[in-house]
Amino acid sequence: MSKSGTLDLASGLGGKINKEEVKSAVDEYEKYHGYYGGKEEARKSNYTDMVNKYYDLATSFYEYGWGESFHFAHRWNGESLRESIKRHEHFLALQLGLKPGMKVLDVGCGIGGPLREISRFSSTSVIGLNNNEYQITRGKELNRLAGVSGTCDFVKADFMKMPFEDNTFDAIYAIEATCHAPDAVGCYKEIYRVLKPGQCFAVYEWCITDHYDPNNATHKRIKDEIELGNGLPDIRSTRQCLQAVKDAGFEVVWDRDLAEDCPLPWYLPLDPSRFSLSSFRLTSVGRMITHTMVKALEYVGLAPQGSERVSNFLEKAAEGLVEGGKKEIFTPMYFFLVRKPLSE
Repeated sequence: MSKSGTLDLASGLGGKINKEEVKSAVDEYEKYHGYYGGKEEARKSNYTDMVNKYYDLATSFYEYGWGESFHFAHRWNGESLRESIKRHEHFLALQLGLKPGMKVLDVGCGIGGPLREISRFSSTSVIGLNNNEYQITRGKELNRLAGVSGTCDFVKADFMKMPFEDNTFDAIYAIEATCHAPDAVGCYKEIYRVLKPGQCFAVYEWCITDHYDPNNATHKRIKDEIELGNGLPDIRSTRQCLQAVKDAGFEVVWDRDLAEDCPLPWYLPLDPSRFSLSSFRLTSVGRMITHTMVKALEYVGLAPQGSERVSNFLEKAAEGLVEGGKKEIFTPMYFFLVRKPLSE
């Protein structure tokens, strides 16, 4: 039951931000980022404000284009984008060994597309942790429509300071979410704390790869575009993420950049050289139509002032993601499965 029409998109633009304040929120958000001269330190120290502004501004665009699951996926020949997204989520559940009766935490759950799918696939109860009020409101409505309110729920909180007792969950996962954390070790330590001993945490991380050169101006521009368009304080390397999860106390079961053996490029839905009817809104033509539509909605007053600028930085992000993927300097699916030791 994703947003399907123009008026649905317009009604959600700006999230929980007062419609008269959307333009100023866009101003503040843009100033955080390196693309506009912002500093990494400011993004990290103000990450809660930055990420909340980002998801208030961007969620309706995401749902309109992607559906309920805001993530990329390892994709096979002959497989649709929707099929690959579901399989990507099922893969995570299988790696965690989810079984009926287990209590599971989704860290940074968006509007809950993955948690609903994983709960139904594994017959588990899944709690989604999210610090954005608009996404939780939307997610609860989608839970109701899907008839899963008894097994799927949300908690509004910062994943750097989780409101759970130690050793609460049987399994924890994060899908392209902990990249928003200002401190990876601190985030992973909180996950470690609330996970039961002997149990596992699985994650898809957004990372820069070993091909990234910080002294290459093109590489730096691409990184800045991705950070701007996706509400990130800094994109960590795969090596940094793996070391951070070890420093948090976890034992590594296995890790791999799943983008390296994708039969179809993960960025294919956004590639301007490709066209797809099944994921038309994500194509360059579809995005251009959406941008024009948002511009018109803003002009006639149905969308708040500043909405077109949100569309602009999301388009810039799409360009950065495709270029980063083609140059193999960025991956949205560095996967690792780690275990909390039985005894510390």
